[in-house]
Amino acid sequence: MASNYKMKYNVDIVFVIDATGSMSDLIDIVKSNAINFYSDIQSVMSKKGKTIQDFRIKVIAYRDYVADGNEAMLRTDFFNLPEETEAFRDTVSSISAFGGGDEPEDGLEALAFAIRSKWNTEGLKRRQLIVVWSDASTHELGFGKEMENYPSRMAADFNELTKWWGDKDNNGYMDYNSKRLILFTPDVPGWSDIRNSWDNVIHYMSEAGRGLEEVNYNQIIDAIAYSI
Repeated sequence: MASNYKMKYNVDIVFVIDATGSMSDLIDIVKSNAINFYSDIQSVMSKKGKTIQDFRIKVIAYRDYVADGNEAMLRTDFFNLPEETEAFRDTVSSISAFGGGDEPEDGLEALAFAIRSKWNTEGLKRRQLIVVWSDASTHELGFGKEMENYPSRMAADFNELTKWWGDKDNNGYMDYNSKRLILFTPDVPGWSDIRNSWDNVIHYMSEAGRGLEEVNYNQIIDAIAYSI
């Protein structure tokens, strides 16, 4: 007799979104589907024999500390879905694609903030998932540290950020068995260094400077569901 039992997961997701000028198409995809995101993920998970018990999501939208000053980094707390779906939608809807200055952006600082999120550590089945979207390379960590709004407790360099991510022998700020990192980014230094040296990373390579125009909503849902 087939079992009706479904594995129950506690899932935290952090969206890390490059919000510079070329990214308007991707941001529009996230905006237009935010209200249905929870139900769409649950539907796909149900087909896999899994269900999400507690589901939280937060947003980090980044640009460039040197070029964009106080507009360089937007960070939210976690939204509990489905209860706070409208607040999540409203936050995503407030993001506009602009700025950025030179081609590299401050994606590593945004990723560092994501890694140090206040993750849910309860439950036997957990996923701590970060999804990054960008069509640009990254500055080295600390590029904008002379700016007055640059964060004081930031990783000093890529090696320290790698320690924050951790590995199978040394946990960082995330649980090794629960964490996943999905990159929708170009195959360029910074992102490729992460793919080549960090565990639990999936890299969907985008075309530099094209605003991730090749990415669609179903690909995003499938990539996230596959990682839970």
